[in-house]
Amino acid sequence: MAKNKDVRPPTFAVSVVGLSGTEKEKGNCGVGKSCLCNRYVRPDADGYYSEHTSVLSTIDFGGRVVNNDHFLYWGEVSQRGDDGLDCKIQVIEQTEFIDDQTFLPHRSTNLQPYTKRAAATKLQSAEKLMYICTDQLGLEQDFDQKQMPDGKLNIDGFVLCIDVSKGCNRKFDDQIKFVNSLYSQIVKSKKPIVVAATKCDECVDQYIRDLQAFVASKKNLLLIETSARSNVNVDLCFNALIQQLDKTRGKPKTVSYLEAYKIQRQLVASVTDRFEKLMVHTVRDYHITWKTVMNNMKGQADYDDFITLEGSRKARNMFTKHIAQLKQEHIKRRREEYLTTLPKTLNNLLSNLEEVEHLTWPEAQSVIRNRPDFQYWFVVLEHTPWDETDHINNSDRRIPFDLLDTHDGERIYHNHVQHLLSEKRRVEMKERFKKTLERVHFISPGQPWEEVMCFVMEDEAYKYITESDRRDVYCRHQQEIVERAKEDFQEMLFEHAELFYDLDLNATPSCDKMSEIHSVLNEEPRYRALQKLAPDRESLLLKHIGFVYHPTKETCLSGQNCVDLKVEQVLANRLVQLDHGRSNLYYNSANIDKINLCLLGKEGLSQELANEIRAQSTDDEYTLDGKIYELELLPVDVNSTMLFSHAWVNTFKPHGCFCVFNSIESLNCIGDCIGRIRAEIGQSRRDRFAQPLPFILILANQRDSVCKNIPILRHQGQQLANKLQCTFVDIPSGAFPRKFTEFQIKQGLRAVLEGLKHNFDVLAPLPCIKDMSEMDLRIVMCAMCWDPFSVDLILSPFLDSHCCSAGQPGQSNTLILDKIIGDSRRRIQVTILSYHSAIGVRKDELVHGYILVYSAKRKASMATLRAFLAEVQDVIPVQMVAITDSQADFFENDAIKELMTEGEHIATEIAAKFTALYSLSQYHRQTEVFTPFFNEVLEKKPSIESSFLFDSSSRDCTTGASEDVFPTSPHSHSPAYNTYYPESDDDNEAPPPYSPIGDDVQLLPTPSERPKYRIDLEGNEYPVHGTPGDHERNHKVPPPVRPKPVLSKPNVKKLDPNLLKTIEAGMRSNRRMPRGPMAHTEDVEASENYADPVDTLLRSRGFHNDDIYAVPDDTHGRLVKIRNSFGGLHGLHGGGEEENGFDRKSQAGRRPSKYKHRSKILFSKTKAYQRRFHSDSDGEESGPATQKKKKGRAHRGSEEDPLLSPADPWKSGIDNPAITSDPEQEDKKIKKKKTPKTPKEPKKPKSSKPPKPLYPPTRRTWESNYFGVPLQNLVTSERPIPLFIEKCVDYIERTGLTTEGLYRVSGNKTDQDNIQKQFDQDHNIDFVAMDVAVNAAAGALKAFFADLPNPLIPYNLHPELVEAAKIVDHIERLQVLREIVKKFPPVNYQVFKYIITHLNRVSQHSKTTLMTADNLSICFWPTLMRPDFENKDTLSTTKLNQAVIESFILQSDYFFHGGEVAESSSSEGTPPPHCHNMVEALLPLQLQLPPPLQPQQIQHTLPPDPLI
Repeated sequence: MAKNKDVRPPTFAVSVVGLSGTEKEKGNCGVGKSCLCNRYVRPDADGYYSEHTSVLSTIDFGGRVVNNDHFLYWGEVSQRGDDGLDCKIQVIEQTEFIDDQTFLPHRSTNLQPYTKRAAATKLQSAEKLMYICTDQLGLEQDFDQKQMPDGKLNIDGFVLCIDVSKGCNRKFDDQIKFVNSLYSQIVKSKKPIVVAATKCDECVDQYIRDLQAFVASKKNLLLIETSARSNVNVDLCFNALIQQLDKTRGKPKTVSYLEAYKIQRQLVASVTDRFEKLMVHTVRDYHITWKTVMNNMKGQADYDDFITLEGSRKARNMFTKHIAQLKQEHIKRRREEYLTTLPKTLNNLLSNLEEVEHLTWPEAQSVIRNRPDFQYWFVVLEHTPWDETDHINNSDRRIPFDLLDTHDGERIYHNHVQHLLSEKRRVEMKERFKKTLERVHFISPGQPWEEVMCFVMEDEAYKYITESDRRDVYCRHQQEIVERAKEDFQEMLFEHAELFYDLDLNATPSCDKMSEIHSVLNEEPRYRALQKLAPDRESLLLKHIGFVYHPTKETCLSGQNCVDLKVEQVLANRLVQLDHGRSNLYYNSANIDKINLCLLGKEGLSQELANEIRAQSTDDEYTLDGKIYELELLPVDVNSTMLFSHAWVNTFKPHGCFCVFNSIESLNCIGDCIGRIRAEIGQSRRDRFAQPLPFILILANQRDSVCKNIPILRHQGQQLANKLQCTFVDIPSGAFPRKFTEFQIKQGLRAVLEGLKHNFDVLAPLPCIKDMSEMDLRIVMCAMCWDPFSVDLILSPFLDSHCCSAGQPGQSNTLILDKIIGDSRRRIQVTILSYHSAIGVRKDELVHGYILVYSAKRKASMATLRAFLAEVQDVIPVQMVAITDSQADFFENDAIKELMTEGEHIATEIAAKFTALYSLSQYHRQTEVFTPFFNEVLEKKPSIESSFLFDSSSRDCTTGASEDVFPTSPHSHSPAYNTYYPESDDDNEAPPPYSPIGDDVQLLPTPSERPKYRIDLEGNEYPVHGTPGDHERNHKVPPPVRPKPVLSKPNVKKLDPNLLKTIEAGMRSNRRMPRGPMAHTEDVEASENYADPVDTLLRSRGFHNDDIYAVPDDTHGRLVKIRNSFGGLHGLHGGGEEENGFDRKSQAGRRPSKYKHRSKILFSKTKAYQRRFHSDSDGEESGPATQKKKKGRAHRGSEEDPLLSPADPWKSGIDNPAITSDPEQEDKKIKKKKTPKTPKEPKKPKSSKPPKPLYPPTRRTWESNYFGVPLQNLVTSERPIPLFIEKCVDYIERTGLTTEGLYRVSGNKTDQDNIQKQFDQDHNIDFVAMDVAVNAAAGALKAFFADLPNPLIPYNLHPELVEAAKIVDHIERLQVLREIVKKFPPVNYQVFKYIITHLNRVSQHSKTTLMTADNLSICFWPTLMRPDFENKDTLSTTKLNQAVIESFILQSDYFFHGGEVAESSSSEGTPPPHCHNMVEALLPLQLQLPPPLQPQQIQHTLPPDPLI
């Protein structure tokens, strides 16, 4: 050891020796000396070289690294021991270099043998460079160059290397001999020696044992098992030697190779695992390069540790594998994506099972490739397979077509075919199961699947399909039978039309009336069919009643099939609107010399026709029938947007349109296009002059080949021409080369000219025709909505006539006929309406005749006709029209025969006309079919107008429920007209269907007071302005329209002037008459209600006390007698009775009755329902008054329309004597008066009447100590909310906030009762464990409030809430409501706060539940407030009460939680403007009643007060 006196760390020189020499001596490889030195000096994997050769050239041997010496200088290693001491170790390897030429040792300065030379302790070699690897020899400048210090070294210790591996073509014993010789030389140096067993990773156990024996035989010799390749115990070997050199150092622990190798492998595995994770985390794109990754990972410990232990080569190999794996994963994902898309692709391209069922996969591929949308789904690559091309890198998601050649592609195809087969089978089985269900006739609408399942379980189809499919099919079947049952139920309601037409105009029918309706309908199987859907049935019934109350086309139950809408559409398309301010027509067919033609075709066909016409023309002039016409052509494609704007018509002004077609497709396009053009022209010229545009259909020749479709095209073209009422030009016989012939073009031009001539004749003003607004006759044609025939059929007698034109602007359902009736031309206005729209016309308008149409295939149509006809005055002529397909139906169908026979019998009884229209025949479609009827109407016109004037003078002109379908009369300038019928400022608003009666009922006022009064039903006038109580007592629910002023009655000027003078004189004398005394109803003779013949009107007559009519007196709820306004018109008609009480000889001279009193059929049908329900005693009646009533039964006067008559329903239900003049009704009331009844308590004043709850606590059928008890008994200070409410709300909010119709859809009544019963027994029940239906829990919660003795909102606060709801200002209204809520009792307040907060949360889920705050308030306000619906004030505040609850729900944070006012898109609870009495705020019936109507909500009939 060198003696260093400075503080520098000590330096030791170690010589590594071992077997060396020629191949003969050492074998074909060395013992591992160089590898051991390399691993120790440069332990990093990148610095370790496994190959170090000793065979050198002379040049390399003489280089600076070897330097002609047989030893190598490996360099210097700085080492820090475990004890913290530093030292430096210089490593020398003693070897023997062999000449690559002679394979003998190179000659050097030291010629001693290796054993002696290796044992030398002093080495010297000037400028010797540090050895790194074999590649360094000759290229020293490219490697790190370090010289051996001072050119000489003193060896301090030896490492003796012994190879224990197998092989190398040498014997281990020979090696031991050599080592023994070498050891004996080294020992002489007295330097410490460590034996290193090298290549232990390939060791032979025997060699190890032999070596151990050798070492054990020597004194102080240490054996270290090493492996330079695995880097095991290399440092330990040199450290052990250093410890022997420096005894101050701690002795290192000797570890066997296996243990050290295990530790090393664990270290390598850990480092490798961390590096792999780093690689996965860093490298995610297989396109990245190793250089980029290496730069990114440098400096990271996991990377550096792996490079140190395993080296860059292994790191790169791992990177390469990782990249390859990423690429394969990407390809796998793409393949899976393609294979996932392939079934969908096959479904689109090969969806037809019949096409692919028998195809092989290659054949199917061929079919796929020929599909037009093949390129959309697939891509064909130039190079295959696709996963080895750049296709994997692009974003094209189309499937590579070569993928279909794989096994997976074929497998998916076969799966697709099997899927189509199974789906076909599944569909077939579902249809079979559907037919099975259809054969099970006991399945009723609304029946649960569980009840039906057991009856079909043995069916083959049932067993094949899944439970989901079974339920789906059954649900579909249920939808069909429910829809069918509802349609049948609605049809049944129409068939019982007479049952509903005696209802009051009250928003809620009386309990007796509802009982009557249910009693009658309950006998119908179609009523009982909806037994399981009672709420829906009740809703349909109430909707129907609502329609009867408010019959308009908007509320029509047939929707878009309403006759009124269809008539408007047909007339808008086919009629010409006349412009009365424009007398000059813009063309005259007789003098026309220029024709503008629009050519309409598809795909260039119109341009070809234009070219053909120009080819036959000379300078755009065409010769036709000896006259030259200038032609201007406008070819247009059917797809052009220009056609659907009316601007081109105004600009081009076409005289006609040639429409050419050569295929079914082009013909269909032409048909659609013509319809849209006509609609556009009709819409744009609704109020201006417009001539119908002639359309000419022209069939083009197929010149390319003989077309077999020509007969089909000809037939279809002719049919379309007939449908569109236009001309069809066929292909002439014979062969010709062009698409269009001269014959076709001339035929088309002649048709255009003929159309122009026809239009000119129709539109030209005729001198003999009167002014447009002056009509000779006004006819109303009525038809039933939903009848099985088209509106075109009943309009065809008029529209097919040349004398038909449009009505006045604004009357979209009216047409005008110019016909010669009698001896001159007459102008007839025909208004086509539905029966429900005609009700108002029947009462309020002057109608000279009715054409009543019904379908002989539909009982409901006949029933509606009967109900309508029964209320028509019998002076108005009627034409009945039965509609069926053909005359053969009468003989082949008993139902049609019965309805046609009934129609004929009714017509015979009332002396009406009867005819039939056949949809399959053109014979009866001429206007002449109605000529006899028009003649009769014209003949009876004077008596009709006289009757109308008489009746209108005694009618409240504000009463009506239909639109004003007739125009204002032009004779309003007449003094007589203006006196009694002042002009209306607004005739377009429908009047409300009610007529409030004031407190003072008096005789006719003075002329100055007349504008303040209205005329009641019997000609008496009363003040218009009454107290607010008038509306409340009237108890009506009007539609949301303004009250209509007094209507202007048309054609009054035409009436008999003597009649006008007589009426005027009578009214003047009547005004001077003082108010007479009151009389009793029983003193009135029935026959006194008849009018005298016309010739008696001129006689002066006195007034009699018995000429009186009864009108209701709202002040005292009783009847008073008022003298008839036209006392002078009343006389005794003493003729004998004829059948049905009709004296035909005195028809013109009596007061008009109604047709129901002239027809046994109508009379019996109208009264049948009342006889079925009212079972009053038919005993003997006494008293002169009774006898007089019975005697005059058949001669009673006109009965007003129950739908349009005023009534006080809270006084006498539907039997109000104030509006009833029917003898049957009078007789019924007399019977009731004679029937002994139990004396009743006198009626208490309104203020003392106790409030009656909406839901009386009688719903439960069991005793309960929880339900039906006061709230204060159920709460405590610790639990302010009843436990039952908490459980219901908690369960509903957890499970029901996605339930559609929550709180609106009724739950099962049994389930609701079961919930309450279970809670009665155990307050700790769990609704979740019970599997309670959400709707049942909601119903049980509502039932809890319904069972309370008093409503949650106290009765004494209801008036304050109503008054608060009337406040217009939103913020002020909410503030007042909050103050009112504070007045609640504390218990009620807490529960109300809790339930309203819950409803607010429910409303926030309205997208799924469809229950907005408005809907929730409709369902909850009756439950929370429980108003008394028997009180006449209830319905006037219904909307306000609901609005109050809606405000509470919407603003719950503001009312109860100190929040701000919530923003709302709707002004909840805001009373409508002009709503002083809160009557106008109410909606029509069908929008007001909460469905379904509970029995407690039906108004009970109160007994009528005694007559005074």
